[in-house]
Amino acid sequence: MRPVNRRALLGCVLAAILGCGRETQRRADDGRAPAAQGAVPFVPPAVSAAASTSQEPGAISYRERAFESSPVGREKAVFVVPRWGKPGERFPLLVALHGRGEAVRGVDAGAWGWIRDYELDRAMARLRSPPLTRQDFKGFVDEERLQRINASLAERPFRGLVVVCPWVPDVLSDRDRPNFDAAAPFGDFVVQQLLPGALSDTPALADPGATGIDGVSLGGRVALQVGLSHPERFGAIGTLQPAIQDAEAAELARRAGRALAGAQSLRLRLLTSDRDYFRPGIGSLHAALLAARVPHEHLVVVGPHDYVFNRGPGGIEMLLWHDRVLRGEEAL
Repeated sequence: MRPVNRRALLGCVLAAILGCGRETQRRADDGRAPAAQGAVPFVPPAVSAAASTSQEPGAISYRERAFESSPVGREKAVFVVPRWGKPGERFPLLVALHGRGEAVRGVDAGAWGWIRDYELDRAMARLRSPPLTRQDFKGFVDEERLQRINASLAERPFRGLVVVCPWVPDVLSDRDRPNFDAAAPFGDFVVQQLLPGALSDTPALADPGATGIDGVSLGGRVALQVGLSHPERFGAIGTLQPAIQDAEAAELARRAGRALAGAQSLRLRLLTSDRDYFRPGIGSLHAALLAARVPHEHLVVVGPHDYVFNRGPGGIEMLLWHDRVLRGEEAL
């Protein structure tokens, strides 16, 4: 028997432990358990000069904007800006909110979450170069949905959005006593500071009808609360696997009915997946909205409630839906 190299064995064990630690942190956005804080130092992705100035199709620029004070304290946002537009062209604006895994890791990690952790720029680039493949969805798509999206993209190409990605504070800290107004200070920041900043710094359309808000898990819950509280500022409210429970459906449906009664052109979508553990709560809200005759879309796609969903169907579905509805079109 060959003698055991104790030093090599110890190195392998340590590498395995550290690797698991990193993956656990990246998978921790379950809407309930906090992610490990500070386990991985945050480093914003490098952006080359070519990426900032290129006019080639698919090129994107990233711009940071810091807010030293706001109703939720220090804030930061990353603006994702298409560079393929014609001179003077403006794009619809989407506020994209991350999940709880980024909320507990701080302002920098949150602002860069949709780029660094969810690969939104890759999804945007792929939408610009169809046809999409199963690999673009990380394997989480059925054949009918894939064919329908590709047929739609062949008919109406993806034109692009200015995507604004702020840090989202954790408003899920008290699970036993849900607070429907916990996101109100963040909503004030979005309406009073974030949207004006984006309109000042990017080629975004100023029309509220061309402005959307969306998010995943915690971010989906907050997008719903902020959008319904400020229906005059948005043309579309989307949600990806929003962190809502059965018992909250009636109150959320009441608020949605009130918001859409005064903004009848406002579009509302609830998106969940077959392995989303918030699917029952989302289904209850869907049923409550139907009972109250509140117009909305309800879509169940393939996939788990995990980071791989955000990098695959989550980002693609979010971008494509807002690219269409914020231009007054049908999604597919």
